[in-house]
Amino acid sequence: MPGTSPDRAATPPLRPRTHTVPPSLAGERLDRYLTTAERTLSRSAAQMLIDRGLVRVNGEAARASRRVREGDLVEVTRPRREAQALAPEPIPLHVVHEDAHLAVVAKPAGMVVHPAVGHRTGTLVHALLHRYATLSGANGPERAGIVHRLDKGTSGLLLVARTEEAHRDLARQLEAREIRRVYRALVWGRLRHLEGRIEAPLARSVRDRKKFAVVPKGGRFAATRYRVVRSYEWLTELLLTLETGRTHQIRVHLAHLGHPVFGDPEYGGRTGPLQRLPVAARAQAALLLADLDHQALHAETLGFVHPATGERLEFTQPPPPDFAAVLEALRCGS
Repeated sequence: MPGTSPDRAATPPLRPRTHTVPPSLAGERLDRYLTTAERTLSRSAAQMLIDRGLVRVNGEAARASRRVREGDLVEVTRPRREAQALAPEPIPLHVVHEDAHLAVVAKPAGMVVHPAVGHRTGTLVHALLHRYATLSGANGPERAGIVHRLDKGTSGLLLVARTEEAHRDLARQLEAREIRRVYRALVWGRLRHLEGRIEAPLARSVRDRKKFAVVPKGGRFAATRYRVVRSYEWLTELLLTLETGRTHQIRVHLAHLGHPVFGDPEYGGRTGPLQRLPVAARAQAALLLADLDHQALHAETLGFVHPATGERLEFTQPPPPDFAAVLEALRCGS
């Protein structure tokens, strides 16, 4: 199976990635600079690379405390982690569409898309490997078939590539922002405008490297459009369309607006807003939160051009029962 076989050609030698320090980051410590230049690198991991001599500044080894200067050339060599062959697991899948080239699946909230630290089994990829004899290996064996991701606590539609050709075309559509992705969400409070566009760059949080944050400079461009579906006493139902697809984008953008996603445990959507509610509303919110152990965010609509037929396809999946029950309770009480 592409991307899953343990038989591989000889691993090519690692090539360092080179970064040029921009004026905005001049004066930063080298280890802190690396967490911005290498977006998936924590500060402790950056320090480890420096200690092992895998980071060079202008061709020379450097210390973590060194202050980088504008125009410095920073070379980073990150050891390649050997991917392990995954064992297929007979995990039930809700398949909305499938053919020889691709599949569209409805991921439940709580399922991790691909193996990661702390989640070595039970992922969507393990389930896909059990269902399909072939999957694209473009992103490596641990991300077999995965074209894009959904957060663990987000439910909804996800594209899967079964061939390399399909993966290349779907990835191109994703990069060109030709894939339509619409989410339904419940957020705290009432928005000032019935529709709008959030444009705010994102980068890893300096306080918690597992999270992301809106930053004034140095982040990646991110844009989200929203439309109010219905406003309730203390919550608002939204439809959101992604222009870009950054990690945690919708959740971070809405928290930045002051309207975190209801139930979001990482971006202030679980207990913080409760304290500002009147007693009766606080009791209702607590009951609804008790029945929803994840953020109220659902990837509802997915549209794209089929890479083999050229046909425009669009799929819609209603929110899962726990999310739908919260919506029903709000509608009956409004």
